[in-house]
Formats: sequence, C-alpha cells, structure tokens
Amino acid sequence: MMRPTLTKGWRRVGAAVALAAMLVTTACSGGTDTNTSGSAQPTGDVTLVIGAYSVAKDAFGELLPKFQEEWQEKTGQKVVFQESYEASGTQARAIAGGFEADVTLLAMESDIDKIQKAGFITEDWRNAPNGGMITNSIVVMGTREGNPKGIKEWTDLTRDGVKVLYPNPKTSGGAQWDINAMYGAGLKQSEQETGTKDPEYAKAFLKQIHRNVESLDKSGRASMAAFEYGVGDVIITYENELLARIKQGVQYDIVVPKSTILIENPAAVVDVNADKHGVREVADAFVAYLHTAEAQQVFAEYGFRPVEETVAKETAGQFQTPEDLFDISYLGGWEEVRSLLYSAKGVWYQVLADL
Repeated sequence: MMRPTLTKGWRRVGAAVALAAMLVTTACSGGTDTNTSGSAQPTGDVTLVIGAYSVAKDAFGELLPKFQEEWQEKTGQKVVFQESYEASGTQARAIAGGFEADVTLLAMESDIDKIQKAGFITEDWRNAPNGGMITNSIVVMGTREGNPKGIKEWTDLTRDGVKVLYPNPKTSGGAQWDINAMYGAGLKQSEQETGTKDPEYAKAFLKQIHRNVESLDKSGRASMAAFEYGVGDVIITYENELLARIKQGVQYDIVVPKSTILIENPAAVVDVNADKHGVREVADAFVAYLHTAEAQQVFAEYGFRPVEETVAKETAGQFQTPEDLFDISYLGGWEEVRSLLYSAKGVWYQVLADL
C-alpha cells in the first residue's frame, strides 16, 4: 500500500439524525417515566438508578427483569429501576456533574475514570472480575445487503464516492473506539511497510478516511439509526450493534477488517451515590450479576462478546476472529490515547482542522 495522499476539503453531506436525546425510563416497575434529576420516584422497596451508554439499552431490557426476579426471590425485596441511556461521554459527564446514578455501564474505562476523578467512584472498580469489564466487542464495518460498494478493508473507505458514518468522539465512546481502530490500523500498516510505527502515516490514513464522512452523530445508537434511515454507504460501529440488528431481521453485511481493536466495556458502582441512597448492597449485587454466566449469555444474544470464560467458549462460534486484533495497550493505553488523539491539539482535531 502506498502512503495515503492528503486530500483537502471535507465533504459533509446530510444532517445527523437527532435520535439520541437523553432517554430516561423506568423499567420493570409499572411506575412513571422520570428524568435524571430524580424528581419522580416510582414505588418499590428499593430504587436503583442506572446510567448507561445507549448501546446497552436492548440487553438491559432483558437483564433488569431477570435481576429483579432473582433479587426478590433471594431477599424478598422489590427492586425498581430508573434508567438513563445516553452517548457514553455524555453520560459520564452527566454523572460527574451530579446526575445521581447508582450504577454505570459505559463504553470505555476512560469514561468511568471521569466519574472517579470527579470523586463519585471511591473504590477501585477494576478489582471486580475481568478487571471490571462486563462485555467485549470489536470495531467492524457494516454495509448495505450484498455489500454493493465492495468494502473489504479500511483502505476501501478512502475511495471516492464511499460515504462513511461514525459518531462524534466529543460525545460518543463508540466513536473513540472507531477512531482508535482506524488509527491503529494505520500504525499496523506502517509497521508492515517500514518495520516501525509511524504516527504521521496513521494520521494521514485517518484523514483520508475522514474526508468521506457523511455525518457525525451524537452516539453509536444515533449513528446506527441514521444508517438505517438511509444515510451513508458504510458504518463504522460495534460488532454487537450490527449483530443485534441482523438478529432482528435487518439485512446488513458485516465486514471485519484485517486489523481492528478489541472493545472493552466496563461497569461500576457509583459509590457516593449508592451510599447516599442507601442502596449499596443491591448496587454491588447488580454489578456482580452482570458478570454471571446467565447475564453473559444474554449479552451474547445481543451480539456482545462475553467476558465470562465458560460462556465465551460456548459462544465463540458466533463471532469472527480478526487476523490482527489489538487492544488499547497497542496505542499506549487510555491516558496516552486521550492526550494523543482527543486533546485540544490531538490528532483527531488536527484532522478536522486540515479538511
């Protein structure tokens, strides 16, 4: 592959679909809808407030009733859930800013770190099984049925006439995973050609893809909705998002590139809020439940890669194995990535400024 040529002018066609406005519901309660201020409390023995990233919503629709039934059988106590689903970065900022979630499930550990740095998570959430990670996935590409543009690799996204979708990394954790995957693939390509990682090569590669971006939506779920609405030719997204939609009968093709990144999704108790609300016991139990084989099987049904060893082995055949799968450590870890790619003068913002 030749070194990518930089092309000026970012053709931003079409508007983002504004689907991912703050969605807050009560589940398994028959109670009233509420908002993140917590002004309306449904009746129940204990209320647990969940602040999660938008992609988890469908799986939680099945998991919350299961936990509710289990907890009531075990303790005689009825759990009522209040749920908020948002783009991961937006959700993290809301909790760090005072939204009193008791438990959070987000797209990446750096979003959990924002809450911890704000003082709301006081214990080491990484001491949980699997380092606090609840699910895995990978970054893939989704195309229309039959893959009419013939997309096979990241390099195909640089072609003229290929319209690309992924979310906005300012709000979406999924977008950061997408960018990490593309940038990392550029580093991998430079290593193959020169024997060493070349950040300038990776930046140029990312820029060449980004000039074909059609829209930057608020969240991974909003980006998926835009794609289903007919925007773009190819979407860069979580594997689980596409697997879940295909299971529901939507006809898409999944393209797993040769080099892509392992996505790791964490969950944690928001210690200060859980203690303040007197729900620490049930909050701890709920996060522990997410690690169980039962919960992991449900996650697998919604396209997530399980982290629990037994379920991971049982479901391995459901997932494609990339030829060269790397994790965040290949890019130096989240602290390095935040500075390198997403700081005010980071690579992604340089790409935007150059187009």
